[in-house]
Amino acid sequence: MADTTLRTVRELPEPTGKRFTTTSVILLLLPLVLLAGVLALIVATDAGLGDRETPPIETLNIPKVTLPEPGQIELEIVNHGPDPITIAQVLVDEAYWQFTIEPGNTLDRLDSATIAIPYPWVKDEAHAISMISETGVVFEAEIPVAIQSPQTNAESFTRFALVGFYVGVIPVSLGLLWYPSMQRLGRKGMSFILALTVGLLVFLAFDMWEEAHEVALGVAGAFDAPVLIPVLVLLTVAFLMLVGHLIRGKTGDAKGVPLAYQIATGIGLHNMGEGLAIGAAFALGEAALGVFLIIGFTLHNVTEGVGIAAPMVKDRPAWRHFVLLAMIAGAPAIVGVWIGAFVFSPLWTTVFLAIGIGAIIQVVIDVSRLILRDQQRADEPAITWPTFGGFAAGLAVMYLTALLVAA
Repeated sequence: MADTTLRTVRELPEPTGKRFTTTSVILLLLPLVLLAGVLALIVATDAGLGDRETPPIETLNIPKVTLPEPGQIELEIVNHGPDPITIAQVLVDEAYWQFTIEPGNTLDRLDSATIAIPYPWVKDEAHAISMISETGVVFEAEIPVAIQSPQTNAESFTRFALVGFYVGVIPVSLGLLWYPSMQRLGRKGMSFILALTVGLLVFLAFDMWEEAHEVALGVAGAFDAPVLIPVLVLLTVAFLMLVGHLIRGKTGDAKGVPLAYQIATGIGLHNMGEGLAIGAAFALGEAALGVFLIIGFTLHNVTEGVGIAAPMVKDRPAWRHFVLLAMIAGAPAIVGVWIGAFVFSPLWTTVFLAIGIGAIIQVVIDVSRLILRDQQRADEPAITWPTFGGFAAGLAVMYLTALLVAA
């Protein structure tokens, strides 16, 4: 059997390396042209099925409901069904109400529109909205707690920037302050801290995965957002590993300050995701983030600075690196709050979170490689009590501090 397989492989024609001629280009494109013709025929003839006698399939996605000002409700809607939808009537709290819809009340597949309803909503109360299509299908939305949505002005930008600063930059900076103490650790202590970093990052990856799936449920079904998550995660990991391989080919394995910057970048993507959630909560009026919630995020994120500092313990980086690392890891929370509050999009949030998961997984691989190399130099197995304890402690710390963050 092996000889037959080997003989078959040897009989495969070798690549000729010839250039494409006009004839070969035509032959290359011919299947694509014929495929386009077949698809056009299917669309033009409705695949030969003729006129359908079944009622249209109408599905509507409502990604966002906002209250831009007193007496005004706005809804963003997307048609993610196969057939057009015409919005004929709108009810608010079981009463028919006037409305305007831009660009028009008929939406083709994947079309979006904005419905404006002049309704005297009451602060802190719940309101129910129903949209009725021309065929009588009802689509419902809810305002759990009526709070005016954030306005795009200097005051709001400043206020949200301060929230992002509290939950992003400050805790990371506080964690980096442990760097001098970490320099006094021995080899086993450093193994513990590096394994702790892996535990922190693994928890963040799972946390972002859960957030991404939750946000994906609010995306129009036609985009199949839950499937995008693993696809983008794999693509991101593969791309970053390819880039990392090219860099290592010139500079050796990532360690020290370069690895710290990689960790800070992955954590920054995670913190931007947290900012998106905070900003969206403000915009949708679904949660009031008080002082206790901000304290919870700060405690949850302070250990991230420890993870960033760990690879640099054997180095003596200039102070400017600590400032840059704190900004790379923490400042994205500010941007995330702004995006979530003013231009929140479930689809793009899902895409971003998936890319962030991939970035964190790639960093976990690099830090694990660093631990494995150090353990091999000491002629010890990869999993020892210090490495196991550090990994478990990283998961435990992130889990316990996450309990302080209200849903």
